[in-house]
Amino acid sequence: MQPSDFSLHGAVDLGARRAAAERRTAGGGSPNVIEVTEETFNTEVVERSRSVPVVIDFWATWCQPCKQLSPILEKLAQEAGGRWILAKVDVDANQQLAAAMRVQSLPTVIAVFAGQAVHGFMGALPESQVRQWLDQLLTAVERAQAEGQPPEVGEATEVPEEPADPELVEANDAINRGDLDAAAVAFQKILSRAPADEAAKVGLAQVELMRRGRDVDADAARREAAANPNDVEAQCRVADIDMLAGRMEEAFDRLVGTVRRTKGEDRERARIHLLTLFDVMPAGDPRVKRARAALTSALY
Repeated sequence: MQPSDFSLHGAVDLGARRAAAERRTAGGGSPNVIEVTEETFNTEVVERSRSVPVVIDFWATWCQPCKQLSPILEKLAQEAGGRWILAKVDVDANQQLAAAMRVQSLPTVIAVFAGQAVHGFMGALPESQVRQWLDQLLTAVERAQAEGQPPEVGEATEVPEEPADPELVEANDAINRGDLDAAAVAFQKILSRAPADEAAKVGLAQVELMRRGRDVDADAARREAAANPNDVEAQCRVADIDMLAGRMEEAFDRLVGTVRRTKGEDRERARIHLLTLFDVMPAGDPRVKRARAALTSALY
Protein backbone atom coordinates (compact mmCIF):
# COMPACT_ATOMS: atom_id res chain seq x y z
CA MET A 1 0.00 0.00 0.00
CA GLN A 2 1.34 3.41 -0.92
CA PRO A 3 1.27 6.07 1.82
CA SER A 4 -1.79 8.28 1.59
CA ASP A 5 -1.93 12.04 1.80
CA PHE A 6 -1.92 12.94 5.45
CA SER A 7 -4.04 15.78 6.80
CA LEU A 8 -6.33 16.22 9.76
CA HIS A 9 -8.41 19.02 8.25
CA GLY A 10 -11.97 17.73 8.29
CA ALA A 11 -11.02 14.63 10.29
CA VAL A 12 -11.17 16.20 13.74
CA ASP A 13 -12.42 19.37 15.34
CA LEU A 14 -9.16 21.17 15.99
CA GLY A 15 -10.91 23.72 18.21
CA ALA A 16 -12.36 21.13 20.56
CA ARG A 17 -9.39 21.26 22.88
CA ARG A 18 -8.41 24.92 22.84
CA ALA A 19 -8.21 24.71 26.62
CA ALA A 20 -5.24 22.35 26.29
CA ALA A 21 -2.37 24.79 25.90
CA GLU A 22 0.63 23.84 23.86
CA ARG A 23 3.52 22.65 25.97
CA ARG A 24 7.11 21.72 25.25
CA THR A 25 8.48 18.46 26.58
CA ALA A 26 11.06 17.98 29.24
CA GLY A 27 13.75 17.77 26.61
CA GLY A 28 15.42 20.91 27.87
CA GLY A 29 13.62 22.99 25.26
CA SER A 30 15.29 20.97 22.52
CA PRO A 31 13.98 21.67 19.00
CA ASN A 32 14.28 17.94 18.32
CA VAL A 33 11.65 16.93 20.91
CA ILE A 34 8.35 18.80 20.86
CA GLU A 35 4.89 18.49 22.40
CA VAL A 36 2.04 18.57 19.89
CA THR A 37 -1.68 19.22 20.36
CA GLU A 38 -4.71 19.01 18.08
CA GLU A 39 -4.36 22.72 17.36
CA THR A 40 -0.69 22.53 16.39
CA PHE A 41 -0.64 19.14 14.68
CA ASN A 42 -0.84 20.32 11.08
CA THR A 43 1.89 22.92 11.58
CA GLU A 44 4.23 20.96 13.84
CA VAL A 45 3.83 17.54 12.22
CA VAL A 46 2.32 17.67 8.73
CA GLU A 47 4.09 20.84 7.50
CA ARG A 48 7.34 20.14 9.34
CA SER A 49 7.44 16.67 7.79
CA ARG A 50 7.84 18.26 4.35
CA SER A 51 11.51 18.80 5.21
CA VAL A 52 12.34 16.23 7.91
CA PRO A 53 10.77 12.98 9.17
CA VAL A 54 8.56 13.45 12.22
CA VAL A 55 8.09 10.53 14.61
CA ILE A 56 4.89 10.80 16.68
CA ASP A 57 4.84 9.23 20.14
CA PHE A 58 1.26 8.74 21.38
CA TRP A 59 1.46 8.36 25.17
CA ALA A 60 -0.42 8.88 28.45
CA THR A 61 0.63 9.43 32.04
CA TRP A 62 -1.16 6.24 33.17
CA CYS A 63 0.50 4.07 30.51
CA GLN A 64 3.33 2.10 32.11
CA PRO A 65 4.87 0.87 28.82
CA CYS A 66 4.98 4.51 27.66
CA LYS A 67 7.27 5.28 30.58
CA GLN A 68 9.75 2.79 29.13
CA LEU A 69 9.51 3.78 25.49
CA SER A 70 9.28 7.58 25.67
CA PRO A 71 12.72 8.11 27.28
CA ILE A 72 14.27 5.89 24.61
CA LEU A 73 12.68 7.94 21.83
CA GLU A 74 13.72 11.21 23.47
CA LYS A 75 17.30 10.00 23.87
CA LEU A 76 17.52 8.87 20.24
CA ALA A 77 15.96 12.11 18.99
CA GLN A 78 18.63 14.08 20.82
CA GLU A 79 21.35 11.83 19.42
CA ALA A 80 19.99 12.24 15.88
CA GLY A 81 20.69 15.98 16.01
CA GLY A 82 17.77 16.98 13.81
CA ARG A 83 17.79 14.14 11.26
CA TRP A 84 14.27 13.46 12.55
CA ILE A 85 11.95 15.18 15.04
CA LEU A 86 10.08 13.55 17.92
CA ALA A 87 6.52 14.86 18.35
CA LYS A 88 4.87 13.78 21.60
CA VAL A 89 1.07 13.60 21.82
CA ASP A 90 -0.64 13.17 25.19
CA VAL A 91 -3.77 11.21 24.25
CA ASP A 92 -5.63 12.29 27.39
CA ALA A 93 -5.41 15.93 26.29
CA ASN A 94 -5.88 15.15 22.58
CA GLN A 95 -8.45 12.38 22.42
CA GLN A 96 -9.93 13.39 19.07
CA LEU A 97 -6.50 13.38 17.48
CA ALA A 98 -5.80 9.90 18.85
CA ALA A 99 -9.20 8.71 17.58
CA ALA A 100 -8.60 10.20 14.14
CA MET A 101 -5.24 8.42 13.94
CA ARG A 102 -6.94 5.18 15.04
CA VAL A 103 -4.61 4.76 17.99
CA GLN A 104 -5.75 1.41 19.39
CA SER A 105 -3.26 0.91 22.20
CA LEU A 106 -0.45 2.72 23.95
CA PRO A 107 2.25 3.43 23.24
CA THR A 108 1.78 3.90 19.49
CA VAL A 109 4.49 5.38 17.28
CA ILE A 110 3.82 6.69 13.76
CA ALA A 111 6.37 8.22 11.38
CA VAL A 112 5.30 11.00 9.01
CA PHE A 113 7.30 12.24 6.03
CA ALA A 114 6.35 14.60 3.21
CA GLY A 115 2.87 14.92 4.70
CA GLN A 116 2.35 11.15 4.68
CA ALA A 117 2.11 8.53 7.42
CA VAL A 118 4.63 5.95 6.26
CA HIS A 119 5.55 3.63 9.11
CA GLY A 120 4.78 2.79 12.72
CA PHE A 121 4.64 0.29 15.56
CA MET A 122 2.69 -0.36 18.76
CA GLY A 123 4.01 -1.38 22.14
CA ALA A 124 7.21 -0.71 24.05
CA LEU A 125 10.24 -1.96 22.12
CA PRO A 126 13.76 -2.22 23.55
CA GLU A 127 16.25 0.43 22.45
CA SER A 128 18.00 -1.91 20.01
CA GLN A 129 14.77 -2.55 18.10
CA VAL A 130 13.80 1.14 18.13
CA ARG A 131 17.22 1.96 16.64
CA GLN A 132 16.69 -0.68 13.95
CA TRP A 133 13.25 0.73 13.15
CA LEU A 134 14.65 4.25 12.87
CA ASP A 135 17.48 3.07 10.63
CA GLN A 136 14.95 1.50 8.28
CA LEU A 137 12.87 4.68 8.31
CA LEU A 138 15.79 7.01 7.57
CA THR A 139 17.18 4.72 4.85
CA ALA A 140 13.79 4.66 3.13
CA VAL A 141 13.44 8.43 3.44
CA GLU A 142 16.89 9.05 1.96
CA ARG A 143 16.11 6.70 -0.92
CA ALA A 144 12.78 8.44 -1.51
CA GLN A 145 14.46 11.86 -1.55
CA ALA A 146 16.97 10.63 -4.11
CA GLU A 147 14.31 9.06 -6.33
CA GLY A 148 11.56 11.62 -5.81
CA GLN A 149 9.15 8.89 -4.70
CA PRO A 150 7.21 8.29 -1.45
CA PRO A 151 9.19 6.19 1.04
CA GLU A 152 8.14 2.55 1.22
CA VAL A 153 8.92 1.28 4.70
CA GLY A 154 5.65 -0.17 5.90
CA GLU A 155 1.92 -0.09 5.57
CA ALA A 156 0.47 3.39 5.53
CA THR A 157 -1.61 4.71 8.39
CA GLU A 158 -4.63 6.39 6.85
CA VAL A 159 -6.56 9.13 8.59
CA PRO A 160 -10.25 8.17 8.59
CA GLU A 161 -12.67 10.33 6.67
CA GLU A 162 -15.61 9.27 8.85
CA PRO A 163 -16.12 10.33 12.48
CA ALA A 164 -14.66 8.07 15.16
CA ASP A 165 -16.96 5.32 16.46
CA PRO A 166 -18.76 6.95 19.44
CA GLU A 167 -18.61 3.73 21.44
CA LEU A 168 -14.85 3.48 20.81
CA VAL A 169 -14.50 7.07 22.03
CA GLU A 170 -16.71 6.17 25.01
CA ALA A 171 -14.47 3.21 25.82
CA ASN A 172 -11.30 5.27 25.62
CA ASP A 173 -12.84 8.01 27.77
CA ALA A 174 -13.77 5.41 30.38
CA ILE A 175 -10.21 4.07 30.44
CA ASN A 176 -8.84 7.59 30.81
CA ARG A 177 -10.99 8.22 33.89
CA GLY A 178 -10.19 4.77 35.34
CA ASP A 179 -13.65 3.24 34.85
CA LEU A 180 -12.59 -0.13 33.46
CA ASP A 181 -16.05 -1.68 33.86
CA ALA A 182 -17.63 1.00 31.66
CA ALA A 183 -14.83 0.59 29.13
CA ALA A 184 -15.46 -3.16 28.94
CA VAL A 185 -19.19 -2.59 28.38
CA ALA A 186 -18.46 -0.13 25.54
CA PHE A 187 -16.05 -2.53 23.83
CA GLN A 188 -18.56 -5.36 24.20
CA LYS A 189 -21.23 -3.24 22.53
CA ILE A 190 -18.96 -2.77 19.53
CA LEU A 191 -18.19 -6.50 19.36
CA SER A 192 -21.85 -7.44 19.62
CA ARG A 193 -22.51 -5.68 16.30
CA ALA A 194 -19.05 -6.17 14.73
CA PRO A 195 -17.38 -9.32 16.14
CA ALA A 196 -14.32 -8.87 13.91
CA ASP A 197 -13.57 -5.28 15.01
CA GLU A 198 -9.84 -5.43 15.75
CA ALA A 199 -9.70 -2.25 17.83
CA ALA A 200 -12.52 -3.43 20.08
CA LYS A 201 -11.03 -6.91 20.49
CA VAL A 202 -7.63 -5.53 21.47
CA GLY A 203 -9.22 -2.88 23.67
CA LEU A 204 -11.36 -5.37 25.57
CA ALA A 205 -8.37 -7.67 26.10
CA GLN A 206 -6.36 -4.75 27.45
CA VAL A 207 -9.16 -3.74 29.80
CA GLU A 208 -9.44 -7.29 31.13
CA LEU A 209 -5.67 -7.31 31.69
CA MET A 210 -5.86 -4.01 33.60
CA ARG A 211 -8.75 -5.34 35.67
CA ARG A 212 -6.72 -8.39 36.71
CA GLY A 213 -3.66 -6.34 37.59
CA ARG A 214 -5.14 -3.31 39.36
CA ASP A 215 -5.10 -4.75 42.91
CA VAL A 216 -2.04 -6.98 42.67
CA ASP A 217 1.00 -6.41 44.89
CA ALA A 218 3.74 -6.81 42.27
CA ASP A 219 6.60 -7.51 44.69
CA ALA A 220 4.63 -10.11 46.63
CA ALA A 221 3.44 -11.73 43.40
CA ARG A 222 7.00 -12.03 42.10
CA ARG A 223 8.20 -13.58 45.37
CA GLU A 224 5.38 -16.12 45.29
CA ALA A 225 6.06 -17.03 41.65
CA ALA A 226 9.79 -17.45 42.31
CA ALA A 227 9.10 -19.73 45.27
CA ASN A 228 6.49 -21.79 43.38
CA PRO A 229 7.55 -22.21 39.74
CA ASN A 230 4.82 -24.80 39.08
CA ASP A 231 2.01 -22.68 40.57
CA VAL A 232 0.12 -21.69 37.42
CA GLU A 233 -1.92 -18.93 39.07
CA ALA A 234 1.23 -17.34 40.49
CA GLN A 235 2.99 -17.45 37.12
CA CYS A 236 -0.07 -15.98 35.37
CA ARG A 237 -0.20 -13.10 37.86
CA VAL A 238 3.42 -12.16 37.18
CA ALA A 239 2.90 -12.53 33.42
CA ASP A 240 0.07 -9.99 33.73
CA ILE A 241 2.36 -7.65 35.68
CA ASP A 242 5.02 -7.93 32.98
CA MET A 243 2.48 -7.20 30.24
CA LEU A 244 1.24 -4.10 32.06
CA ALA A 245 4.86 -2.94 32.39
CA GLY A 246 5.49 -3.40 28.66
CA ARG A 247 7.66 -6.51 29.09
CA MET A 248 5.64 -8.59 26.65
CA GLU A 249 8.38 -11.05 25.72
CA GLU A 250 9.13 -11.78 29.39
CA ALA A 251 5.45 -12.47 30.01
CA PHE A 252 5.22 -14.78 27.02
CA ASP A 253 8.44 -16.63 27.95
CA ARG A 254 7.22 -17.12 31.53
CA LEU A 255 4.00 -18.80 30.43
CA VAL A 256 5.62 -20.86 27.68
CA GLY A 257 8.00 -22.14 30.37
CA THR A 258 5.03 -22.90 32.62
CA VAL A 259 3.40 -24.89 29.82
CA ARG A 260 6.61 -26.90 29.43
CA ARG A 261 6.84 -27.67 33.17
CA THR A 262 3.21 -28.61 33.82
CA LYS A 263 0.71 -31.23 32.72
CA GLY A 264 -3.02 -31.77 32.45
CA GLU A 265 -5.31 -29.01 33.72
CA ASP A 266 -2.42 -26.85 34.92
CA ARG A 267 -0.86 -26.88 31.48
CA GLU A 268 -4.21 -26.01 29.88
CA ARG A 269 -4.76 -23.07 32.25
CA ALA A 270 -1.32 -21.69 31.43
CA ARG A 271 -1.95 -22.14 27.70
CA ILE A 272 -5.33 -20.38 27.79
CA HIS A 273 -3.95 -17.49 29.85
CA LEU A 274 -1.13 -17.05 27.35
CA LEU A 275 -3.69 -16.84 24.55
CA THR A 276 -5.50 -14.04 26.41
CA LEU A 277 -2.20 -12.13 26.53
CA PHE A 278 -1.77 -12.60 22.78
CA ASP A 279 -5.15 -10.90 22.36
CA VAL A 280 -3.78 -7.75 24.01
CA MET A 281 -1.38 -7.27 21.11
CA PRO A 282 -2.27 -6.07 17.59
CA ALA A 283 -2.67 -8.71 14.90
CA GLY A 284 0.60 -9.64 13.23
CA ASP A 285 2.88 -8.44 16.04
CA PRO A 286 6.21 -10.29 15.56
CA ARG A 287 6.55 -10.95 19.30
CA VAL A 288 3.27 -12.82 19.27
CA LYS A 289 4.34 -14.83 16.23
CA ARG A 290 7.54 -15.89 17.99
CA ALA A 291 5.67 -16.77 21.18
CA ARG A 292 3.06 -18.80 19.27
CA ALA A 293 5.86 -20.83 17.69
CA ALA A 294 7.44 -21.38 21.11
CA LEU A 295 4.07 -22.45 22.53
CA THR A 296 3.59 -24.98 19.75
CA SER A 297 7.05 -26.38 20.45
CA ALA A 298 6.29 -26.60 24.18
CA LEU A 299 3.02 -28.44 23.55
CA TYR A 300 4.34 -30.92 21.02
